[in-house]
Amino acid sequence: MIPEGRDGGSPLFIFSMQTGRTEQVLPIVKTDEEWKAILTPEQFAVARGQGTEYAFTGKYHAWKEPGIYSCACCKTDLFSSNAKFDSGTGWPSFSAPVSPLNVRTRTDRSGGVERTEVLCARCSAHLGHVFDDGPPPEGKRYCMNSAALDFYRLP
Repeated sequence: MIPEGRDGGSPLFIFSMQTGRTEQVLPIVKTDEEWKAILTPEQFAVARGQGTEYAFTGKYHAWKEPGIYSCACCKTDLFSSNAKFDSGTGWPSFSAPVSPLNVRTRTDRSGGVERTEVLCARCSAHLGHVFDDGPPPEGKRYCMNSAALDFYRLP
């Protein structure tokens, strides 16, 4: 079964931390009005409008609980607390996603600088940016916005 898609999107594969398996799902497509009905204004501005929360203000920047960070829009698993580290930047930072299947990237030239934007692979929510100054062995810093994330503990 392929849950929660619309508009004939092609199936994709997403890794689930709860099942420990890669599952076939459809992309989630909603109108801005539908997103606004389920997201807070801050979540909508960040995740759907490519916004950025102020440094050191997000709920998860200093969060230390063990668990999984998921997409605030579609609940796709994105990052494990095992990959979280304190980058000193004021945003939650991770060395790697739970699976490369669960995120996608694209070039972002907004603000007069070129960066690599990170998006949820299932619903295309803007999550933040990835930089090449993270800890070994990956050397990546996935600098995410708390407003684009939810958190849950694995059973």
